[in-house]
Amino acid sequence: MAEECIFCKIGRRKIPGDLIYSDDQAFVIRDISPKAPIHLLVLPFEHVTYLESFTQDREALLGHMMLVAREMARREGLTESGYRLVINQGSDSGQEVPHLHLHVLGGRDLGSMG
Repeated sequence: MAEECIFCKIGRRKIPGDLIYSDDQAFVIRDISPKAPIHLLVLPFEHVTYLESFTQDREALLGHMMLVAREMARREGLTESGYRLVINQGSDSGQEVPHLHLHVLGGRDLGSMG
């Protein structure tokens, strides 16, 4: 059996992490190196490395992650001021851990991406 990544270990509570939400499909942790005052990671329990490996039969998981992100933004008080959702894919994008995750960023003006 392949060794689990750090996110799999946090999700299965084998190592500590700032776990703030969990359901049967996904969990949410606070990023240990935040890029904004609020920086959360929404992760599927299923180990998926890249978005590229998703097929149409698994789109419900991605939809679920988006809904969890929306709920976490609401809980963190970001609904009024706004927030950013980001999925990094591969080393050139800045993906540091090879486990698909959705960033929820907010709590300050994040500026434009251009």
